[in-house]
Amino acid sequence: MMHKSAYEIQKEEEKREYQKKKQNEMSDSIEESVHYWQHNDDISPRMSDNKNTLKQVLGLGESFDVTLREMVLGGKHAGLLMLSGFAKDEILLEVLKRLTYLSPDQISDHALKSYFECYIPHIQVERVEKMSAVISKVLTGMSAFFVEGDRSVLIMDTRSYPVRSPEEPSLERVVRGSRDGFTETLLTNVTLVRRRIRDPGLKFEIMQVGRRTQTDVCVVYIDDIVDKVQVDSVREKILRIDIDGIPAADKQLEEAIINKGWNPFPLVRYSERPDVTASHLLEGRVVIFVDTSPSVMILPTTFFDLCEHAEENRQTALMGTYLRWVRFAGILISLFLLPLWMLMVIEPSLKPVGLDFIGPQESVKLPIIIQFLLIELGVDLLRMAAVHTPTPLASAMGLIAAILVGDIAVKTGYFVNEVVLYMAIAAIGMFATPSYELGLANRLVRLLLLVAVAIFKVPGLVVGTTLLIVALTIHRSYNSSYLWPFIPFNAKAFGNFLFRVPLLVSKKRPSFNKTRDNTKMSEDPDGELRKSKKHK
Repeated sequence: MMHKSAYEIQKEEEKREYQKKKQNEMSDSIEESVHYWQHNDDISPRMSDNKNTLKQVLGLGESFDVTLREMVLGGKHAGLLMLSGFAKDEILLEVLKRLTYLSPDQISDHALKSYFECYIPHIQVERVEKMSAVISKVLTGMSAFFVEGDRSVLIMDTRSYPVRSPEEPSLERVVRGSRDGFTETLLTNVTLVRRRIRDPGLKFEIMQVGRRTQTDVCVVYIDDIVDKVQVDSVREKILRIDIDGIPAADKQLEEAIINKGWNPFPLVRYSERPDVTASHLLEGRVVIFVDTSPSVMILPTTFFDLCEHAEENRQTALMGTYLRWVRFAGILISLFLLPLWMLMVIEPSLKPVGLDFIGPQESVKLPIIIQFLLIELGVDLLRMAAVHTPTPLASAMGLIAAILVGDIAVKTGYFVNEVVLYMAIAAIGMFATPSYELGLANRLVRLLLLVAVAIFKVPGLVVGTTLLIVALTIHRSYNSSYLWPFIPFNAKAFGNFLFRVPLLVSKKRPSFNKTRDNTKMSEDPDGELRKSKKHK
């Protein structure tokens, strides 16, 4: 039996201590983890100490994509740390090619300074003196350049994110207009907006949210137009978020800073179109971009904002107004058609003259309210099934739902033809709602109105509608009225919502946004553009 040496026993003891310490680590952030392992946040002049910290915090040697390329450059021991999935090979090869030609006499005592000022042929380079900052930047895709004997690190932006090309958003299609839409890459989305607004006042403030995810969040506004109080409020709320992460991106961020309750109506407008986003920025709105999300949040917003669509501004003023009215009618139909029809069935005396044909002409096995609730559930199931059904099978699924389910249910006497017809019309109105979130909220309101009518009849409809208006009135979007310009009433602004006015007629920005500069163009009759104001 072989006896272990004192050295082997010591190594095994150190290994057990390391494993115990690793299991006991409960760090919530990179800073805490670095302090846990090396008791400070400084970068060691010894490469071995830095490698040990990177192994424990970043997973060097455990995660296959964490790479540390060690070399001797200009007589100095150096290491290039990167995530292989993000590194852009062409840039790194050019940097290393230049550094391999250096001789020891070309490097001063401050080797990192020499590399930074003279020998790294790259534009986006910065010096960092904290290990947690180095690890954070590497996790975003940048590369870190360590040099033996130096207490700082060079960070190079060599990122190459997986990205798809901009495509037209499926929820905001237009007949005329651009076909580009936001992607999941923040920098691409910023560039799409910059392309449309070439204004030095357009600001992009970036910050990170989430102790573990460190998700990039960008607050966007035009400096000399937007209400600065609102920008400060948005920024402060984002910075106050203390959560481990927001992997669901913009939706979780909305819940964290805006809509914290159970109210179903959306308080922000989502958009995947750069032209819509640019239009709202020019009106004085604040826009929030979240990395990994192909949509942006526009705030503050109103109920009537959520009823508008980009297609209306791509047509003439008359046709745009017509399309807007048709869309408004569809939204009202999706809310009130079914409750009104059921009320007339329950109370035949309420039918207007000439509409005696309204209502079921034959008896069925199920009460009307049960029919509506079942068919509402069926439409929801059909919608969810359409989302999860592969595209080649979607048409077949729709055929099965329409013919086999709907037709047979009527023929067997479980449903009335009119119930299926009016439910289909209401569903069309819901899908015609530009905001997907508003359409879902209206669907829930319709269900509540149906139940109220079934139980209380006329008082149920009146009280339910009144409570809906009251709830929307007290609903606030960043301390602004949700039903503006209807409540409080603003005749000119309300007219602009009802009618798509010609471009040169609308010379003022909406007062709802409390803009610092509310004038779009000159008040002169000749139509000359107003000279831009210069702010000190």
